[in-house]
Amino acid sequence: MPTKKRNFKKIAWWIGGVFLLLMVLLGGAAIYLSQKWKPLLSNKLKAGVAEASNRLYRIDFKDVHLNLLSGNAVLDSITLSPDTNVYNQLKLQKKAPTHLFRIKLAQLKLSRVGILGAYFNKRINMDAIVLDHPSIDMIYHKVAKREVKKDDRTLYQQISKSIKSIKIGRIKVVDADFDYYNGAKKLNAIKHLTINVRDVLIDSLADQDSTRVLYAKDVGFALNGYQSVAKDKMYTLKVDTLEGSISSKTLKIRGLKVIPMYPDLAFSRMYKEQKDRYDLNFKAINLSGIDFIGLNNDGELHVKKLELGPAKVGVFMNRELPPPNFDKGRNYPHVAIKRLPIQTLVDTLQVNQVDVAYTEYNPQAQERGTVRLENLSGNILNVTNDSTRLLTHGHALADLTTYVMGKGKMNVKIDFDLNAADAAFAYTGTVGPFNLQVLNPLSKSLGLIEIESGQVQKVDFAVKANVRRSNGSMHFYYTGLKVKLLKKDDDGQQKKKGLLSFLANTLLIKDDNPSKGEALRTAKIAYERVPQASFFNLMWKGIFTGMRETAGIGIVPMKKMPNPKSGPPRAQGKKERETPKKKAKS
Repeated sequence: MPTKKRNFKKIAWWIGGVFLLLMVLLGGAAIYLSQKWKPLLSNKLKAGVAEASNRLYRIDFKDVHLNLLSGNAVLDSITLSPDTNVYNQLKLQKKAPTHLFRIKLAQLKLSRVGILGAYFNKRINMDAIVLDHPSIDMIYHKVAKREVKKDDRTLYQQISKSIKSIKIGRIKVVDADFDYYNGAKKLNAIKHLTINVRDVLIDSLADQDSTRVLYAKDVGFALNGYQSVAKDKMYTLKVDTLEGSISSKTLKIRGLKVIPMYPDLAFSRMYKEQKDRYDLNFKAINLSGIDFIGLNNDGELHVKKLELGPAKVGVFMNRELPPPNFDKGRNYPHVAIKRLPIQTLVDTLQVNQVDVAYTEYNPQAQERGTVRLENLSGNILNVTNDSTRLLTHGHALADLTTYVMGKGKMNVKIDFDLNAADAAFAYTGTVGPFNLQVLNPLSKSLGLIEIESGQVQKVDFAVKANVRRSNGSMHFYYTGLKVKLLKKDDDGQQKKKGLLSFLANTLLIKDDNPSKGEALRTAKIAYERVPQASFFNLMWKGIFTGMRETAGIGIVPMKKMPNPKSGPPRAQGKKERETPKKKAKS
């Protein structure tokens, strides 16, 4: 029995020793081959980049760490830079590309690479590629237009002579910085960009796989802290975060802001004519059901649902300046969508808690009047310019709720005729009870009328409109309306026109609707849009004139505007930020 135990221990020691010896030999061989392959790999990589770019680019790196046993490789401190001498020669030959790239990379990690399979079978198979903190500069150069021969071959057909297939489990770009230059001038910058690409496959059958986009099963991306300045230097665009995924078909944007560079009047006076000034703050924008595959393959965008809000939207217009020389009818929502560069379909556009403030500066009163629509919410269905879709679904339907001046609840339904040559649309709606005095910030500034008392029970309206006019009717139920007419004194203060106010309330203003013993009065809406007025202007002014007609309030005469050549009048009272002398292009 003891003899058998001793024999077993000897066999175990022999097996262990052989195994240890094999491990030492394999480890030694791996180290030796790694050291042997290290300069070979470095030279091949440098030569490959130079050859592939026709000597335009060169790649450098501090070191290569190669482990043949694990199949891992790491390149440290990588730089990819263009050769300016080669680029200048390409310019003379009219073969230079429009853009050059400069890339710096802390580390490039390749995980579990099938080195033997790549070397002997020409099949690249690896678990992951990780690009750590890359910095990418894209530089635009104005060059002569190149004659580029179109290559209709697939990517696989182009590489098949040297590589039979490429399979990568994951590609990850970590915290990248992207800067765009026009020559030496930086125009745009994207910071903290992360990209995750899953299951990349390039082989003879990959092009037939309809579930892949750019040869991948999924491409996810995230962006933090984006900021840029508009080309005309009048706005700053900011985005807190942006996240998207092809497999989940989603895109989420948080904290999108369009910020004007100047206060309202200073901004408007940098132009020679009226120009809308926008101040936008969208806390959330969500897109779901995005057909990324259709977008990639067919160049068509289909989104099942687009959610906007909560958000605040501010629009300012200075009426002291001459109107623009184009027709704003081209910016009607169902007209503007036709100018999108690709065919687009949004099944449902959902608006959530959006506060809209439209402000006009009245040079006569030298004050601002604001129409506020608070908590605008609802759905717009079938937002599209898709020619095929329009054959069977030619209308976009909006069903919206908001609070006028934050008080009166308004429900409005809008039917946009997407095929109408005259941009026809129709809208109906109701407004619930509210105190008429809430309209004073608007009526005092734009109409020099102050509402002393009045209570609205209900408003309902039905209007048909197009790019030129609106026609319809409305019922305005109210009681106890009293107003006073205002004028500006020499100090710029508003004062009551006593006698005219008395005459207006006694002879013109109808206190109630319906008046005691009389039938309900119906106002006919017939409003002609001037070419410089917007879609929103046509809607709210049509309703506003109907309310004035019902109440018997006449149009306040406007003072003659000064000659634009003499310069716009300046507001009195509060000091405005000094307007820069340089004029921006309209």
